[in-house]
Amino acid sequence: MSEKDASAADSSADRVDEYLQTLGNEDAREQRYYSQEQPFSSEEMTRLINEERLDELLAQSDDFLSSLNDEINDFDDEY
Repeated sequence: MSEKDASAADSSADRVDEYLQTLGNEDAREQRYYSQEQPFSSEEMTRLINEERLDELLAQSDDFLSSLNDEINDFDDEY
């Protein structure tokens, strides 16, 4: 194993060890989770979000939930 491979293995092992140590500590686990987030500025979010597609998806989800609700009500009426 070359020195580069050994250092990569060590860092992977270190990350696994660090993760395992945080499993029992809820605060540390939450801090680790949030430290990995990539914050976006409002300008970046505006550029990234396709509002037209988002509106389509929201309409589809509303239609789906409405039909699901109708099916549930029909099921309740039958039994």
